[in-house]
Parts: sequence; C-alpha cells; structure tokens
Amino acid sequence: MTATKNSEYVSYVEANTFVGTPPLCPELKLRFLKEDAPLKKTASLGRQAPHIFDWEGPRPYWAFAWGGGQALARFVLDNPKTVEGKNILDLGSGSGIAAIAAAKAGAATVTATDIDPVAIQAVKINARLNDVIITAIQATIAESSQQQCDVLLVGDVFYHGFDSNAHWLFDRASEGRLVLIGDPPERGFPKDCLQELARYTVRTFPDWEHHSIRQACVYQLPPNAKTCKILPSMANEQSDEPKELGNPL
Repeated sequence: MTATKNSEYVSYVEANTFVGTPPLCPELKLRFLKEDAPLKKTASLGRQAPHIFDWEGPRPYWAFAWGGGQALARFVLDNPKTVEGKNILDLGSGSGIAAIAAAKAGAATVTATDIDPVAIQAVKINARLNDVIITAIQATIAESSQQQCDVLLVGDVFYHGFDSNAHWLFDRASEGRLVLIGDPPERGFPKDCLQELARYTVRTFPDWEHHSIRQACVYQLPPNAKTCKILPSMANEQSDEPKELGNPL
C-alpha cells in the first residue's frame, strides 16, 4: 500500500465522518460516516433500506458502531482484568472499537486486523482520538491467524453464520487463549459452541434506519470447544480464500 493511497484514505475518512460516541460506550470517541457523504456505487447497508448510500469497494463498516463490537468494548471496559497486561488481537476490527477498549483497559499490546484498507486508516485515526496505541494491519482471516496473542476479540465477524476460515479459533481456545465473540443472540456463530458472558441492549450508530435497537451478547469460546458438533462439517469447508470481515447486513 503506497503512502499516497493511505493519505487518500485518511483524507476521505476525515472529510466524510464526524466525531461521536457509541451509545453503549460513551467514554470512547470514534469517527462515524456522515449521512451526506459522497459515495460512488449503489450498495445495500440494511435489509429494510436497500439504497441508504452508495459505495465502491468494501462497504464502510468501519464508519458504524455495530452491536457486537459495542458489546465487546463494553464488556472489556467493565472487566479490565480480561485484557490487562495481555496481548490482544481484534479480528475484523472495523472502526477499532473493541481494540480501543482493550487498550484503554490496560492491554500490553493491541493488534487490529481488517481486510479493508480504509478501515485500517480509520482504526489509526480513532486510536489517536482516544490517546491509545494500536497496531493496525490489513489482513484476511487466514492471515490474521498468524498473529500471536493471549486474547482474541471477534465482533460482528460471524453475523451471517459460522465462517469456515475461522477454524483456527478453536485451536487458539484449546491452547488456552481467551476467545471472546460479540454476536447477536439469534444468529451468528453457533451458540451451542459458546458460553454467554454478558448481554446488552444496544443500537447501531449512526442509526439511519431508526429501528436497530436489539440485543448483543459477549460469548467465550471455551477450551473444550473442539467437541462442538459443527466441527466435522467445518473441517471439510476450510479455505484460505480472503473474505470481507465484519459484514452485519
């Protein structure tokens, strides 16, 4: 990625977003997409409003605070011992909300990964807004699996169901790493593999559709998760093909 292209991404983020606070984490500051931001190609953000805005390339998930990410951030801020002094990997980071919460809560190091290069610049901008240090890396799920960590934060990555690219999460859990997943209770990662730790009422922000209040949970993938009944079919579907992370449609 050239410095010129990164500079263009930074300029776009700064020109077309505003600084706000996520509803569930008012102590954090993030940049959110303006409703009148100039975008290029028709794309759907929500099921009920198929043409909320136009966009070319990966959709700007980094410019919203989604339920799973807010739930993870709230849980980490309220339970700092979860991350204190540890090395954190935030997978499919989007805006960086969970990564920023981990840094605020005393993590030793925080690495945020996302497939979208604009998201990487947004994470860096948001980290500066909150006076924290985060290493932001453009990476697929498969590439992210090479990062060393003690705790994995996974918010809204499995919104449409289990992604076979994330089979390695089971390995990390069985090795003793703490794997925390932010998901809606009604869908996402198979819940019979998870232990629910917290449940919140949360709304997406910005809430352009005005009906996005819902529940979001924080789950732990337990060390014995390899016994989960989905594993045989999952093993047959493993793939290293890059996929877009954090797809909360």
